[in-house]
Amino acid sequence: MTVRFMLKSAGVLLACGACLGVQAQQKQYPQPEAMTPGMSEYWTPQPAVVAPGDIRSNSAPSDAVVLFDGEDLSAWVSANGGEAAWPVHDGVFTVDKSRDDILTRQSFENFQLHLEWCVPENITGESQSRGNSGVYLQDKYEIQILDGYRNETYVNGQVGSVYKQTPPLVNAMRRPGEWNVFDIIYSAPVFKKDGTYRIPPYVTVILNGVVLQNHTAILGTTEYIGFPRVVPHGAGPLRLQAHGDPSAPISFRNIWIREL
Repeated sequence: MTVRFMLKSAGVLLACGACLGVQAQQKQYPQPEAMTPGMSEYWTPQPAVVAPGDIRSNSAPSDAVVLFDGEDLSAWVSANGGEAAWPVHDGVFTVDKSRDDILTRQSFENFQLHLEWCVPENITGESQSRGNSGVYLQDKYEIQILDGYRNETYVNGQVGSVYKQTPPLVNAMRRPGEWNVFDIIYSAPVFKKDGTYRIPPYVTVILNGVVLQNHTAILGTTEYIGFPRVVPHGAGPLRLQAHGDPSAPISFRNIWIREL
């Protein structure tokens, strides 16, 4: 009797389960719509049209701020407050080490910078005393300019370094007498109320088509003596350095910047 009851109960449970299964199979839910190519496409806003520079004439992109086009230093001032007085000749300008650094009249935050520079063919000296200069981003963070062609120095002071912080990934210098090309992409820092970085500055440095810094975080000001300091600031100018080393001065040409 007990066995027969158990079998009968089991049969009832199986039957009920089968009924539920049938009910579940009968209920139909909407299926996802079939994807079409247009479902993942959008058309606005269209990006602004920028005419690239002409490589034959070294012209700047159409939306760039031209900082030097071979004519004069009207876009620059001396760091001591006077006019920028470095000599302009033959479409280039040359560092005057008897005068102060020069600064752009305009201040910038996030940008793409293009800058060409040449170490003189007759350069002498070694280590940091060989074609030394630098470009300071927002007048705070130096990217080292130096003759690195067969010229060893401390690695975080080599050409393309975030000075005294991050060495370049490689050495891509051309020999003295040939023009070098910097393309620098820079993101300005964001500060907290207490003056520390919420987001540090970042920089990508490309020399002669070769990446030297790949979205490198800048730790603070690039000090000659001591370690980086975090100094709250807003937009700032570019600075070109008139370094006091005894070697022959370098020259610059074709400088432009695009605000990002």
